[in-house]
Amino acid sequence: MWLNLDKIIDFNEFKNRKLKKRNLIYLVFAVILIYIFYSIFLLVRTPNETVTVEKGTLTLEESATGYVIRDEVVLKGNNYKNGLTAIISEGERAHKGQTIFRYSSSNEEQLKKQIEDVNLKIQEALAKQPIIPSTDIKNLDKKIDEKNEKLRNLTDIQQITEFKKQIQETVEKKAKISGELSQRGSYIKELTNQKESYEKQLTEGSEYITAPEAGVVSYRVDGLESVLTPEDFSNITEEKLNALDLKTGKIVSTSQEQGKIVDNFDCYLGAILNSEAAKNAKIGDKVTITLSSGNEITSEIKYIANQESGKILVIFDLKTLTTELTQYRKISFNITWWSFSGLKVPTSSIAEDEKGLKYVIKKKSSGDQKVLIKELKRNEKYSIISTYKNEELAKLGIDIATYSKISQYDNISLYPNLNKVK
Repeated sequence: MWLNLDKIIDFNEFKNRKLKKRNLIYLVFAVILIYIFYSIFLLVRTPNETVTVEKGTLTLEESATGYVIRDEVVLKGNNYKNGLTAIISEGERAHKGQTIFRYSSSNEEQLKKQIEDVNLKIQEALAKQPIIPSTDIKNLDKKIDEKNEKLRNLTDIQQITEFKKQIQETVEKKAKISGELSQRGSYIKELTNQKESYEKQLTEGSEYITAPEAGVVSYRVDGLESVLTPEDFSNITEEKLNALDLKTGKIVSTSQEQGKIVDNFDCYLGAILNSEAAKNAKIGDKVTITLSSGNEITSEIKYIANQESGKILVIFDLKTLTTELTQYRKISFNITWWSFSGLKVPTSSIAEDEKGLKYVIKKKSSGDQKVLIKELKRNEKYSIISTYKNEELAKLGIDIATYSKISQYDNISLYPNLNKVK
Protein backbone atom coordinates (compact mmCIF):
# COMPACT_ATOMS: atom_id res chain seq x y z
CA MET A 1 0.00 0.00 0.00
CA TRP A 2 1.41 3.31 -1.11
CA LEU A 3 1.19 6.42 1.16
CA ASN A 4 0.11 9.78 -0.30
CA LEU A 5 2.78 12.14 1.11
CA ASP A 6 1.08 15.24 -0.25
CA LYS A 7 -2.08 14.53 1.72
CA ILE A 8 -0.13 13.89 4.93
CA ILE A 9 1.71 17.22 4.55
CA ASP A 10 -1.57 19.09 3.92
CA PHE A 11 -3.17 17.53 7.00
CA ASN A 12 -0.21 18.54 9.25
CA GLU A 13 -0.30 22.09 7.95
CA PHE A 14 -4.04 22.30 8.64
CA LYS A 15 -3.48 20.96 12.15
CA ASN A 16 -0.70 23.53 12.83
CA ARG A 17 -2.83 26.42 11.56
CA LYS A 18 -5.73 25.36 13.76
CA LEU A 19 -3.44 25.14 16.80
CA LYS A 20 -1.98 28.57 16.12
CA LYS A 21 -5.44 30.06 15.74
CA ARG A 22 -6.58 28.51 19.06
CA ASN A 23 -3.47 29.84 20.84
CA LEU A 24 -4.08 33.29 19.40
CA ILE A 25 -7.63 33.27 20.73
CA TYR A 26 -6.39 32.22 24.17
CA LEU A 27 -3.79 34.99 24.11
CA VAL A 28 -6.33 37.66 23.17
CA PHE A 29 -8.71 36.39 25.85
CA ALA A 30 -5.91 36.47 28.47
CA VAL A 31 -4.96 40.05 27.47
CA ILE A 32 -8.58 41.14 27.79
CA LEU A 33 -8.87 39.55 31.26
CA ILE A 34 -5.64 41.20 32.42
CA TYR A 35 -6.88 44.56 31.16
CA ILE A 36 -10.22 44.17 32.94
CA PHE A 37 -8.64 43.15 36.26
CA TYR A 38 -6.09 45.97 36.03
CA SER A 39 -8.85 48.52 35.35
CA ILE A 40 -10.82 47.28 38.34
CA PHE A 41 -7.69 47.47 40.49
CA LEU A 42 -7.06 51.05 39.43
CA LEU A 43 -10.69 51.97 39.97
CA VAL A 44 -10.68 50.59 43.50
CA ARG A 45 -7.26 51.96 44.35
CA THR A 46 -7.72 55.43 42.93
CA PRO A 47 -11.28 55.99 41.68
CA ASN A 48 -10.45 59.54 40.58
CA GLU A 49 -7.10 61.28 40.39
CA THR A 50 -8.69 64.69 40.88
CA VAL A 51 -11.70 66.15 42.66
CA THR A 52 -13.56 69.44 42.25
CA VAL A 53 -13.73 71.85 45.18
CA GLU A 54 -17.36 72.49 46.12
CA LYS A 55 -19.19 74.51 48.76
CA GLY A 56 -20.85 72.39 51.41
CA THR A 57 -21.69 71.86 55.06
CA LEU A 58 -20.00 69.48 57.43
CA THR A 59 -21.69 68.30 60.62
CA LEU A 60 -20.89 65.97 63.44
CA GLU A 61 -24.04 64.25 64.62
CA GLU A 62 -24.93 61.55 67.10
CA SER A 63 -28.13 59.69 67.99
CA ALA A 64 -28.84 59.35 71.69
CA THR A 65 -31.40 58.34 74.28
CA GLY A 66 -32.01 60.78 77.09
CA TYR A 67 -33.99 61.38 80.25
CA VAL A 68 -36.19 64.47 80.57
CA ILE A 69 -35.27 66.43 83.68
CA ARG A 70 -37.71 69.14 84.75
CA ASP A 71 -38.20 71.56 87.62
CA GLU A 72 -41.74 70.64 88.69
CA VAL A 73 -43.93 70.92 91.77
CA VAL A 74 -46.52 68.19 92.39
CA LEU A 75 -49.91 69.41 93.71
CA LYS A 76 -52.16 67.11 95.71
CA GLY A 77 -55.05 68.00 98.01
CA ASN A 78 -56.78 66.26 100.89
CA ASN A 79 -59.78 65.14 98.83
CA TYR A 80 -57.76 63.49 96.05
CA LYS A 81 -59.84 60.30 96.41
CA ASN A 82 -62.85 62.16 94.99
CA GLY A 83 -61.08 62.76 91.68
CA LEU A 84 -60.07 66.08 90.18
CA THR A 85 -61.70 68.39 87.64
CA ALA A 86 -59.27 70.41 85.54
CA ILE A 87 -59.85 74.17 85.48
CA ILE A 88 -56.67 74.89 83.51
CA SER A 89 -56.02 72.39 80.74
CA GLU A 90 -52.91 70.27 80.16
CA GLY A 91 -50.07 72.32 78.68
CA GLU A 92 -51.55 75.74 79.49
CA ARG A 93 -49.65 78.30 81.53
CA ALA A 94 -50.88 79.43 84.95
CA HIS A 95 -49.78 82.42 87.00
CA LYS A 96 -48.95 82.28 90.69
CA GLY A 97 -52.07 81.90 92.86
CA GLN A 98 -54.34 80.91 89.96
CA THR A 99 -56.77 78.03 90.56
CA ILE A 100 -55.61 75.03 88.54
CA PHE A 101 -58.03 72.24 89.42
CA ARG A 102 -60.48 71.22 92.08
CA TYR A 103 -61.49 68.05 93.88
CA SER A 104 -65.16 67.10 93.81
CA SER A 105 -67.33 67.23 96.93
CA SER A 106 -68.68 63.96 98.29
CA ASN A 107 -72.26 64.62 97.00
CA GLU A 108 -71.33 66.59 93.88
CA GLU A 109 -73.32 64.54 91.39
CA GLN A 110 -76.47 64.88 93.47
CA LEU A 111 -76.03 68.66 93.80
CA LYS A 112 -75.42 69.04 90.06
CA LYS A 113 -78.64 67.12 89.33
CA GLN A 114 -80.57 69.34 91.78
CA ILE A 115 -79.17 72.51 90.17
CA GLU A 116 -80.11 71.23 86.72
CA ASP A 117 -83.66 70.47 87.87
CA VAL A 118 -84.05 73.95 89.39
CA ASN A 119 -82.77 75.58 86.18
CA LEU A 120 -85.46 73.77 84.20
CA LYS A 121 -88.16 74.89 86.65
CA ILE A 122 -86.97 78.51 86.43
CA GLN A 123 -87.07 78.41 82.62
CA GLU A 124 -90.56 76.88 82.65
CA ALA A 125 -91.77 79.51 85.12
CA LEU A 126 -90.34 82.30 82.97
CA ALA A 127 -91.99 80.85 79.86
CA LYS A 128 -95.42 80.98 81.54
CA GLN A 129 -94.96 84.55 82.71
CA PRO A 130 -96.91 87.25 80.92
CA ILE A 131 -94.78 89.76 78.98
CA ILE A 132 -93.66 92.44 81.40
CA PRO A 133 -92.97 95.83 79.79
CA SER A 134 -89.60 96.39 81.45
CA THR A 135 -86.54 97.95 79.78
CA ASP A 136 -84.28 95.69 81.85
CA ILE A 137 -86.14 92.60 80.69
CA LYS A 138 -85.90 93.68 77.05
CA ASN A 139 -82.18 94.33 77.34
CA LEU A 140 -81.59 90.93 78.95
CA ASP A 141 -83.64 89.19 76.24
CA LYS A 142 -81.56 90.95 73.61
CA LYS A 143 -78.32 89.82 75.29
CA ILE A 144 -79.57 86.23 75.51
CA ASP A 145 -80.51 86.22 71.80
CA GLU A 146 -77.14 87.69 70.78
CA LYS A 147 -75.16 85.17 72.81
CA ASN A 148 -77.24 82.24 71.52
CA GLU A 149 -76.57 83.42 67.95
CA LYS A 150 -72.80 83.59 68.56
CA LEU A 151 -72.87 80.23 70.35
CA ARG A 152 -74.06 78.52 67.16
CA ASN A 153 -70.85 79.53 65.33
CA LEU A 154 -68.35 78.65 68.07
CA THR A 155 -66.13 75.55 67.93
CA ASP A 156 -63.69 76.18 70.77
CA ILE A 157 -64.73 74.22 73.89
CA GLN A 158 -63.57 76.89 76.35
CA GLN A 159 -65.42 79.66 74.49
CA ILE A 160 -68.57 77.53 74.30
CA THR A 161 -68.40 76.85 78.06
CA GLU A 162 -67.88 80.54 78.83
CA PHE A 163 -70.79 81.62 76.60
CA LYS A 164 -73.11 79.07 78.20
CA LYS A 165 -72.12 80.39 81.61
CA GLN A 166 -72.83 83.97 80.53
CA ILE A 167 -76.23 82.98 79.08
CA GLN A 168 -77.15 81.18 82.31
CA GLU A 169 -76.15 84.22 84.38
CA THR A 170 -78.28 86.46 82.14
CA VAL A 171 -81.22 84.09 82.50
CA GLU A 172 -80.84 84.23 86.30
CA LYS A 173 -80.86 88.05 86.24
CA LYS A 174 -84.02 87.94 84.14
CA ALA A 175 -85.58 85.47 86.59
CA LYS A 176 -84.89 87.77 89.53
CA ILE A 177 -86.34 90.82 87.79
CA SER A 178 -89.32 88.86 86.50
CA GLY A 179 -89.92 87.46 89.93
CA GLU A 180 -89.92 90.91 91.49
CA LEU A 181 -92.29 92.35 88.85
CA SER A 182 -94.70 89.43 88.45
CA GLN A 183 -97.57 88.19 90.61
CA ARG A 184 -95.83 84.78 90.82
CA GLY A 185 -92.61 86.39 91.84
CA SER A 186 -92.35 84.58 95.14
CA TYR A 187 -92.19 81.19 93.35
CA ILE A 188 -89.43 82.24 90.94
CA LYS A 189 -87.54 83.93 93.77
CA GLU A 190 -87.81 80.76 95.84
CA LEU A 191 -86.37 78.70 92.95
CA THR A 192 -83.53 81.19 92.50
CA ASN A 193 -82.64 81.10 96.20
CA GLN A 194 -82.79 77.30 96.12
CA LYS A 195 -80.34 77.20 93.22
CA GLU A 196 -77.95 79.60 94.98
CA SER A 197 -78.06 77.35 98.04
CA TYR A 198 -77.11 74.27 95.99
CA GLU A 199 -74.29 76.18 94.26
CA LYS A 200 -72.97 77.35 97.61
CA GLN A 201 -72.93 73.76 98.91
CA LEU A 202 -71.13 72.68 95.73
CA THR A 203 -68.50 75.39 96.10
CA GLU A 204 -67.96 74.89 99.83
CA GLY A 205 -67.74 71.10 99.41
CA SER A 206 -65.06 71.31 96.71
CA GLU A 207 -61.32 71.65 97.36
CA TYR A 208 -59.58 74.12 95.04
CA ILE A 209 -55.87 73.81 94.27
CA THR A 210 -53.92 76.91 93.26
CA ALA A 211 -50.51 77.35 91.63
CA PRO A 212 -47.71 78.03 94.17
CA GLU A 213 -45.70 79.59 91.32
CA ALA A 214 -46.06 80.41 87.64
CA GLY A 215 -45.53 77.65 85.10
CA VAL A 216 -47.09 75.14 82.74
CA VAL A 217 -49.88 72.92 84.09
CA SER A 218 -49.60 69.17 83.63
CA TYR A 219 -51.51 66.20 84.96
CA ARG A 220 -48.91 63.65 83.81
CA VAL A 221 -47.46 62.63 87.16
CA ASP A 222 -45.08 59.65 87.23
CA GLY A 223 -43.50 59.87 90.69
CA LEU A 224 -40.08 60.86 89.28
CA GLU A 225 -40.58 64.58 89.83
CA SER A 226 -38.29 64.52 92.87
CA VAL A 227 -35.82 62.06 91.28
CA LEU A 228 -35.12 63.57 87.86
CA THR A 229 -34.78 67.10 89.15
CA PRO A 230 -32.26 69.85 88.25
CA GLU A 231 -31.76 70.71 91.91
CA ASP A 232 -28.48 68.74 92.10
CA PHE A 233 -27.18 67.05 88.94
CA SER A 234 -24.53 65.15 90.91
CA ASN A 235 -27.34 62.90 92.19
CA ILE A 236 -27.97 61.69 88.64
CA THR A 237 -25.73 58.78 87.60
CA GLU A 238 -25.72 56.06 84.96
CA GLU A 239 -26.46 53.44 87.62
CA LYS A 240 -29.49 55.35 88.96
CA LEU A 241 -30.86 56.02 85.48
CA ASN A 242 -30.62 52.35 84.51
CA ALA A 243 -32.33 51.38 87.76
CA LEU A 244 -35.41 53.41 86.75
CA ASP A 245 -36.05 50.83 83.99
CA LEU A 246 -37.94 53.30 81.80
CA LYS A 247 -39.12 52.54 78.27
CA THR A 248 -38.05 54.96 75.55
CA GLY A 249 -40.99 56.88 74.05
CA LYS A 250 -43.57 55.74 76.60
CA ILE A 251 -46.16 58.47 77.30
CA VAL A 252 -46.60 59.36 80.96
CA SER A 253 -50.17 58.54 82.04
CA THR A 254 -52.59 61.27 83.13
CA SER A 255 -53.36 61.25 86.85
CA GLN A 256 -56.90 61.63 88.19
CA GLU A 257 -55.67 62.54 91.66
CA GLN A 258 -52.88 65.12 91.28
CA GLY A 259 -51.36 67.69 88.98
CA LYS A 260 -48.19 69.72 88.83
CA ILE A 261 -46.62 73.02 87.80
CA VAL A 262 -43.63 72.73 85.44
CA ASP A 263 -41.02 75.44 84.95
CA ASN A 264 -41.31 76.36 81.27
CA PHE A 265 -38.10 78.40 81.12
CA ASP A 266 -35.65 75.52 81.62
CA CYS A 267 -35.90 71.88 80.65
CA TYR A 268 -33.00 69.43 80.58
CA LEU A 269 -32.02 66.25 78.78
CA GLY A 270 -29.54 63.89 80.43
CA ALA A 271 -27.79 61.28 78.28
CA ILE A 272 -25.11 58.65 78.86
CA LEU A 273 -22.69 58.90 75.90
CA ASN A 274 -19.52 57.17 74.82
CA SER A 275 -18.47 59.11 71.71
CA GLU A 276 -15.29 61.12 71.20
CA ALA A 277 -17.42 64.23 70.73
CA ALA A 278 -18.98 63.71 74.17
CA LYS A 279 -15.59 63.08 75.78
CA ASN A 280 -14.22 66.29 74.24
CA ALA A 281 -17.28 68.38 75.12
CA LYS A 282 -17.08 71.25 77.60
CA ILE A 283 -19.63 72.94 79.84
CA GLY A 284 -21.03 75.94 77.99
CA ASP A 285 -20.69 74.39 74.51
CA LYS A 286 -23.64 75.09 72.22
CA VAL A 287 -25.21 72.17 70.35
CA THR A 288 -28.42 71.55 68.42
CA ILE A 289 -30.93 69.03 69.78
CA THR A 290 -33.39 67.52 67.29
CA LEU A 291 -36.40 65.78 68.81
CA SER A 292 -38.24 62.89 67.13
CA SER A 293 -40.93 65.34 65.95
CA GLY A 294 -38.29 67.25 63.99
CA ASN A 295 -38.22 70.19 66.38
CA GLU A 296 -34.71 71.67 66.56
CA ILE A 297 -33.68 73.34 69.81
CA THR A 298 -30.44 75.23 70.42
CA SER A 299 -29.03 73.87 73.66
CA GLU A 300 -26.14 74.50 76.01
CA ILE A 301 -24.18 71.83 77.87
CA LYS A 302 -24.93 72.43 81.55
CA TYR A 303 -23.21 69.51 83.28
CA ILE A 304 -20.66 66.78 82.47
CA ALA A 305 -19.62 63.88 84.69
CA ASN A 306 -17.49 60.77 84.11
CA GLN A 307 -19.18 57.49 85.02
CA GLU A 308 -17.70 54.33 86.50
CA SER A 309 -18.24 52.54 83.17
CA GLY A 310 -15.99 55.05 81.41
CA LYS A 311 -18.95 56.70 79.72
CA ILE A 312 -19.96 60.33 80.08
CA LEU A 313 -23.12 61.84 81.56
CA VAL A 314 -23.94 65.00 79.59
CA ILE A 315 -26.86 67.21 80.58
CA PHE A 316 -28.22 69.64 77.99
CA ASP A 317 -30.16 72.78 78.94
CA LEU A 318 -32.91 73.28 76.34
CA LYS A 319 -34.30 76.61 77.62
CA THR A 320 -37.77 75.61 76.41
CA LEU A 321 -40.57 73.18 77.08
CA THR A 322 -42.38 71.39 74.25
CA THR A 323 -45.25 68.89 74.29
CA GLU A 324 -42.76 66.05 73.84
CA LEU A 325 -40.85 67.15 76.90
CA THR A 326 -43.94 67.07 79.12
CA GLN A 327 -45.50 63.88 77.75
CA TYR A 328 -42.40 61.70 78.01
CA ARG A 329 -39.71 60.92 80.57
CA LYS A 330 -37.29 59.04 78.28
CA ILE A 331 -36.91 59.93 74.61
CA SER A 332 -34.73 59.43 71.54
CA PHE A 333 -33.12 62.51 70.06
CA ASN A 334 -30.26 63.64 67.85
CA ILE A 335 -27.25 65.77 68.82
CA THR A 336 -25.52 68.02 66.28
CA TRP A 337 -22.23 68.77 68.00
CA TRP A 338 -21.10 71.26 65.38
CA SER A 339 -21.87 72.45 61.87
CA PHE A 340 -19.42 74.21 59.52
CA SER A 341 -20.04 75.56 56.03
CA GLY A 342 -17.45 76.49 53.42
CA LEU A 343 -15.23 74.85 50.82
CA LYS A 344 -15.69 71.11 51.23
CA VAL A 345 -13.02 68.64 50.06
CA PRO A 346 -12.20 64.98 50.75
CA THR A 347 -9.86 64.67 53.72
CA SER A 348 -7.56 62.52 51.59
CA SER A 349 -6.86 65.53 49.34
CA ILE A 350 -5.04 67.37 52.16
CA ALA A 351 -1.34 66.82 52.79
CA GLU A 352 0.79 68.07 55.69
CA ASP A 353 4.45 69.08 55.56
CA GLU A 354 7.13 68.70 58.22
CA LYS A 355 6.19 72.09 59.73
CA GLY A 356 2.60 71.07 60.25
CA LEU A 357 1.29 73.31 57.45
CA LYS A 358 -1.46 71.86 55.28
CA TYR A 359 -1.68 71.94 51.50
CA VAL A 360 -3.75 70.86 48.55
CA ILE A 361 -2.36 70.46 45.03
CA LYS A 362 -4.26 72.51 42.46
CA LYS A 363 -4.33 71.03 38.97
CA LYS A 364 -3.58 73.64 36.30
CA SER A 365 -2.84 73.49 32.58
CA SER A 366 0.58 75.03 33.28
CA GLY A 367 1.33 72.37 35.87
CA ASP A 368 0.47 71.32 39.41
CA GLN A 369 0.57 74.00 42.10
CA LYS A 370 0.94 73.53 45.85
CA VAL A 371 -1.57 75.73 47.74
CA LEU A 372 -1.38 76.45 51.45
CA ILE A 373 -4.81 76.12 53.13
CA LYS A 374 -6.42 76.21 56.58
CA GLU A 375 -8.38 73.15 57.67
CA LEU A 376 -11.28 74.43 59.78
CA LYS A 377 -13.07 71.16 60.58
CA ARG A 378 -12.95 67.55 59.52
CA ASN A 379 -14.69 64.24 59.96
CA GLU A 380 -13.68 60.80 58.71
CA LYS A 381 -14.28 61.60 55.02
CA TYR A 382 -14.43 65.35 54.44
CA SER A 383 -12.91 68.63 55.56
CA ILE A 384 -13.94 72.29 55.43
CA ILE A 385 -11.02 74.44 54.27
CA SER A 386 -10.33 78.13 53.68
CA THR A 387 -7.50 80.38 52.51
CA TYR A 388 -5.21 82.41 54.75
CA LYS A 389 -5.72 86.13 55.30
CA ASN A 390 -2.92 88.58 54.45
CA GLU A 391 -2.01 89.25 58.08
CA GLU A 392 -1.83 85.49 58.74
CA LEU A 393 0.49 85.01 55.75
CA ALA A 394 2.73 87.80 57.02
CA LYS A 395 3.09 86.06 60.38
CA LEU A 396 4.07 82.86 58.58
CA GLY A 397 6.65 84.75 56.53
CA ILE A 398 4.96 84.00 53.22
CA ASP A 399 5.08 86.52 50.36
CA ILE A 400 1.51 87.70 49.82
CA ALA A 401 2.17 88.44 46.15
CA THR A 402 3.06 84.82 45.41
CA TYR A 403 0.26 83.27 47.49
CA SER A 404 -2.31 81.38 45.44
CA LYS A 405 -5.78 80.89 46.85
CA ILE A 406 -8.06 77.90 46.52
CA SER A 407 -11.54 78.61 45.13
CA GLN A 408 -14.78 76.84 44.35
CA TYR A 409 -14.65 74.65 41.21
CA ASP A 410 -10.84 74.32 41.34
CA ASN A 411 -9.57 70.82 40.56
CA ILE A 412 -7.23 69.34 43.17
CA SER A 413 -5.37 66.06 43.56
CA LEU A 414 -7.22 63.41 45.51
CA TYR A 415 -4.00 61.83 46.79
CA PRO A 416 -1.38 64.63 46.81
CA ASN A 417 2.38 64.05 46.96
CA LEU A 418 4.10 67.26 48.09
CA ASN A 419 7.54 65.96 47.11
CA LYS A 420 6.58 65.96 43.43
CA VAL A 421 5.42 69.59 43.37
CA LYS A 422 7.55 72.70 43.78
